[in-house]
Amino acid sequence: MSQLSAEIPDTARIAAPIGVFDSGMGGLSVVAELHRQLPRESILYYADTAHVPYGSRSDAEIRELTADAVAWLFQAGCKAVVVACNTASAFSLTSLRQHYGARLPIIGLVPALKPAVAATQSGVVAVLATAGTLRGDLFNTVIRQIAEPAGVHVLTAFSAALVPFVEQNQHHSIECEQELHRVLQPLCAAGADQLVLGCTHYPFLSPAIGRAIGTQLTLIDSGAAVARQTVRVLIDHGLLRPIHTQPVFFQYAVTGDPEHAAPIVAQLVALPFRRVMVY
Repeated sequence: MSQLSAEIPDTARIAAPIGVFDSGMGGLSVVAELHRQLPRESILYYADTAHVPYGSRSDAEIRELTADAVAWLFQAGCKAVVVACNTASAFSLTSLRQHYGARLPIIGLVPALKPAVAATQSGVVAVLATAGTLRGDLFNTVIRQIAEPAGVHVLTAFSAALVPFVEQNQHHSIECEQELHRVLQPLCAAGADQLVLGCTHYPFLSPAIGRAIGTQLTLIDSGAAVARQTVRVLIDHGLLRPIHTQPVFFQYAVTGDPEHAAPIVAQLVALPFRRVMVY
């Protein structure tokens, strides 16, 4: 692919792919939403499967790995990058935007507390997220700005086992269902009626969540909102592909074992795809 720079023609930038980055395969839930709302856009997905999960890593390590991933997508010619990882967004968005400026629009994730707060009838909402996301300033700022003024109590839950269930293609297993019941039942008992899925892996757990705890919790994820924000950003920067353009491609790259990744991509994304190498 061509290098992306401020000097290349606007037509070339418009035709360039959207880069999407996650620590693993969870960001494919965002890819699905992007494709639904932007069916003419090409997408290049970068999964740092050699280092997944990010949630238990140090703040500095998360920032370094995220910077490396976004730099790769930039060099691969992407016109914009979606950081489809709540943990990476929590620690890296500000520095990434300062570094790239107008050269590369960057869209990030934040747990979808706003719609949860608006929808709750019990006044209690829950957030299921990684340890990194829960300790990040971004998440806690949203609690202070959105939940506290509305008088809504926010419960949090975490399980280190959930991301690996998706990464290992075991998210339909009885073991996954049992772990979800263990983690989520206390939230139900505490009166929560909304569950914010604060990790892009977790939408793939929705069927197992339903089996584990029934329908008390309404599930809310950020994928659709991030896709809408990506549409706005592309329009604002004059980078949206015209509706008459030809069908596009979906490519993915992984830093870990590509043979392990291929069947998982095939199951999680209903799009023709091609793997590219990470150099």
